[in-house]
Amino acid sequence: MTIREPTRGALGLRDIHIALADRTLIGPLSIDIAPGEIVTVMGASGAGKSSLLAFIGGFLAAPFVARGDVFIGARLLTGLPPHERGAGILFQDDLLFPHLSVAGNLLFGLTATLRSRAARQGVAARALDDAGLAGFGERDPATLSGGQRARVALLRTLLAQPRVLLLDEPFGKLDAALREDFRRFVFEHARRLGLPTLMVTHDAADADAAGGRTLVLE
Repeated sequence: MTIREPTRGALGLRDIHIALADRTLIGPLSIDIAPGEIVTVMGASGAGKSSLLAFIGGFLAAPFVARGDVFIGARLLTGLPPHERGAGILFQDDLLFPHLSVAGNLLFGLTATLRSRAARQGVAARALDDAGLAGFGERDPATLSGGQRARVALLRTLLAQPRVLLLDEPFGKLDAALREDFRRFVFEHARRLGLPTLMVTHDAADADAAGGRTLVLE
């Protein structure tokens, strides 16, 4: 059977099956997510939402068993290690490095192709300015609010120049007001950068805010 490649820059999932022991969690699942499109996956705990993201990112571990193909455009990701897939992932916990400053966390995310120290620092400073965090570079992450930490985590992910964005309930630990602001911040950046985005959540308000297609895992 010939596998149809997704359009240029799209995330393509082809005949994905994920199982745990003798129980099928997902499958068969085939979908294309266009650049800048946000697709939401919903379902109860244990339905396989996070396992799907782990499979796409290349870090789904045993005892899960999975098969199927993942594409970004014409590039087949199946079988590649996580660091070669170009997938940026944002979790519910911000996972900032406590031993690094805010700027240090952002510099960690920058690709190695940008070698000049001054250029790297300039990129980090502009990213903070874009996030309304100008002058925060030398701050200890522990001094930031939850919303500020979430923004820094997203910036670090985006500075790695991913080709696809995976969101694993990234708004779950924020209070209602911060959640609304951060949703807008994340979705605006995903669309502006043209990233095909797959978000898993149990909150229907997240899906409503994304405004795209929603897949429900039974």
